[in-house]
Amino acid sequence: MSTKDIILKQIADNPVILYMKGVPTAPECGFSGKTVEILNTTKIPYAYVDVLKAPFIRDRLPSVSKWPTFPQLFVKGELVGGADIVESMYNDGSLLPLLQAAVKPADGAAENNTITHSEVEALIISAYPDAEIAIEGQGCDLTIRVISEQFAGLAMVKQHQGVMATLTDPLATGRLHAVTLKTFTPDQWQAQQTEAKPGLLQIQL
Repeated sequence: MSTKDIILKQIADNPVILYMKGVPTAPECGFSGKTVEILNTTKIPYAYVDVLKAPFIRDRLPSVSKWPTFPQLFVKGELVGGADIVESMYNDGSLLPLLQAAVKPADGAAENNTITHSEVEALIISAYPDAEIAIEGQGCDLTIRVISEQFAGLAMVKQHQGVMATLTDPLATGRLHAVTLKTFTPDQWQAQQTEAKPGLLQIQL
């Protein structure tokens, strides 16, 4: 991936991103410090890149953005400007609505949007740190396979109850509607895999 591609991906992946000198807790130039102070006042979350630690981005970004100096603030993929413009927009009241619109769910979607596979996995791992997890399905209707030593000696209903307990919040908020669970101990899973494999035919040459 080229430096330009990296920059474009950063801008696309982050609704609000600031290219600055230093980090928000320790800006290394006055203009970056002023911009950070204003952004922090808005309470809107933002990503940042310390261009002093990424000289290849520092060298390439001005040709991508057509803006020669730092900091550079991007909102929803568009360059807003540097410290003076950010300060002017903050003072005239136009900055906050712009930032709020950038981080608001698209099309007024509810905050409790459909849960992702990675979020489901993280919730289960929090209670079953040894688990091997596989998730299939789209949206809020998922089939989840969980393999864990913690299932040893438990009836299947108890295994399922334990996993479902980790998903209480997304189920309650509607981010997750339907779940099909398959639970195994490592030994049970290994036995099932062995049974499922057909015998191999050895061919002698």
